[in-house]
Amino acid sequence: MSAAPDTSPEPEAVRLPPEGLVSLTPDVFTEPFWLAAAEHRLVVPRCTTCATFRMPPSAFCWKCRSQGVEWIERPGTGTVYSFTVVRPPLMPDLADTVPHVPAVVELPDTDGCRLIGAMTDCAVSDVRIGLDVELV
Repeated sequence: MSAAPDTSPEPEAVRLPPEGLVSLTPDVFTEPFWLAAAEHRLVVPRCTTCATFRMPPSAFCWKCRSQGVEWIERPGTGTVYSFTVVRPPLMPDLADTVPHVPAVVELPDTDGCRLIGAMTDCAVSDVRIGLDVELV
């Protein structure tokens, strides 16, 4: 006797919005972050006065108001803090880019710094709060 064929549906894969949808304009405070990202590295700004990490990059430390900053390379790992599943396309031309899953990821060893990014390489049903993720 053979097992019944598996008729369960394939898990729904996460998709990404088209690359040209968003245009970034780095400034003096964010440029080191974007340059490192272009090299597939993650750097996080840290205040040189009080050692507070600050994300997103900003002109002043939120804790001591200093402008001194150093860029600390991090391993590019984190934990999903929050997420949403976007199913209806914003415009008809984006119908093949859904569902996509923007997520807030908490970075380890940065005193709670978080990044916003898009989930990739997984099924929508796999995304959950607390999921360990890696920057790609």
